[in-house]
Amino acid sequence: MSSAPDAEKPSAASWIADHISSQVGRTFVVTGANSGLGLETVRALGSLGANVIMTARDRSKGQRALEELLEEQPEAKIELGLLDLADLDSVHEFAATLGELDVLINNAGVMMPPHGRTRQGFELQFGVNHLGHFALTGLLLDRLARSHDGRVVTVSSNLHKRGRIHFDDIHGEQDYGRTKYYAQSKLANVVFAIELNRRLRANGLPVRSVLAHPGYSATNLQSSGPTGVGKLFMKAGNRLFAQDAEMGSLPQLYAATGADVESGQFYGPDGRGESKGFPTLVEPLDDARDRELGKRLWDISEKLTGVAIPLSR
Repeated sequence: MSSAPDAEKPSAASWIADHISSQVGRTFVVTGANSGLGLETVRALGSLGANVIMTARDRSKGQRALEELLEEQPEAKIELGLLDLADLDSVHEFAATLGELDVLINNAGVMMPPHGRTRQGFELQFGVNHLGHFALTGLLLDRLARSHDGRVVTVSSNLHKRGRIHFDDIHGEQDYGRTKYYAQSKLANVVFAIELNRRLRANGLPVRSVLAHPGYSATNLQSSGPTGVGKLFMKAGNRLFAQDAEMGSLPQLYAATGADVESGQFYGPDGRGESKGFPTLVEPLDDARDRELGKRLWDISEKLTGVAIPLSR
């Protein structure tokens, strides 16, 4: 779904009012929600009447974000959950606290840091952006399947088109590059969401697996990961070329709430190069649809996380 010419385009808030209905009675989990795209997603869902669990790795940062939101929306039904996707023990602990659930928005991520490891020893970007969300999805799938409109929204990046899965060096021990392994993690998001859709359909589960990417949106993701010259470049790019996080959150919001959204679809901005704009259907990298790639990634993700998702092919 695209929008009017630039001169007539509405604000993000008015677009939401026109395209997204009330979410009263529905429960959402939004990972990485104390800033950026996640915070804007929670803000919008709260205004639509949803019950929202916003997750943060740092309790104090999460609490500040929650207080900011509740000051703006005193009647909003928003609560904070502690979740560190770089620690599978934290993923299990968080999942165990949840009751009924309608939508999981896998939004959190890290971008182009120096080579690092999760608590279980995985390369940080692959571990947080993909494996942590893979495990969380598997642990929550039974609750999503009980919803009348359960959804998993996986947030990727247009940089997934530059990625490949380095199965022979999945953790970057031999030849790590920040952009290279960020692109790997974002391609893994896309391959996982497409494979999840296949398996949900094959097993008759009424859950939609949907993808979204924010285009080029200014968030602290670009400044919290990169260092040195890369950090300066990202900061300048945000100021000169990026759209704001409110606009960047619209594709994932629509993927999570749109009435006409179908499982397996991918939403991104409608502007040139999918860098800015309002949500529209976009296409993933062709290779991301490869069935053998999907199976291979699924199998290694189950092995590394120890979370077996009971969906046969």
